[in-house]
Amino acid sequence: MISRYAVVETTSIGAGSVVSDFAVVRAGAHIGRGVVLHPHVFVGDGVVLEDGVEVFPGAAIGREPKRAGATARVLSFARSLTIGSNSSIGAHAVIYYDVVIGSETLIGDSASIREQCRIGSRCLISRCVTLNYQVIVGDRTKIMDATHITGKCTIGSDVFISTLVATVNDNQMGKAGFVKEGIRGPEIHDRARIGAGAILLPGVVIGAEAVIASGAVVTKDVAPRSLVMGVPARVLRQF
Repeated sequence: MISRYAVVETTSIGAGSVVSDFAVVRAGAHIGRGVVLHPHVFVGDGVVLEDGVEVFPGAAIGREPKRAGATARVLSFARSLTIGSNSSIGAHAVIYYDVVIGSETLIGDSASIREQCRIGSRCLISRCVTLNYQVIVGDRTKIMDATHITGKCTIGSDVFISTLVATVNDNQMGKAGFVKEGIRGPEIHDRARIGAGAILLPGVVIGAEAVIASGAVVTKDVAPRSLVMGVPARVLRQF
């Protein structure tokens, strides 16, 4: 069913799909079977929504990154975007080009996912989470409300990251402009758990099954199966 108030330029729409009032679907998009686009959704050229995807009101799927005078980073992206089958995209979420999202993944309301991100299957990216550019997320990982995942961060599978976690990738804090070689986000290995309000500094490696306590400031690598807490974070015990 396609609303008469929708703007649908593509002819590639699967059976049983719904395009609601004031949704916009550009000519180069592919809509699978049983897809639901709620009112005021934007779907750009080159976007592939696989079968059973649901996109809630006001979401923008396929936003092109733009530079301004204040932007030092050189933007690079492909005009393609794939969202896997039976995934759900929350209201007012913004997903940029050059993103791949696996099947059965939930993207929360007002989440922002930048270019060159890769997200696995059965993940939860919750409300108001930011994934900056070139973030890799494995399968079955959960990232909770209002957490910021910085550019060039790698997160494994079965990881849990709680609310209000901050990750950073630049020790110079932009003092000398954007230095490509000096940018490196944290690396979080499989089954690690990060408590609410923790801060992970550039380049730190969180080992598999490690636990970072709430409010900890992690300034150096954490060994697998370690519990760390404090400011700066120190090892309390090994599992």
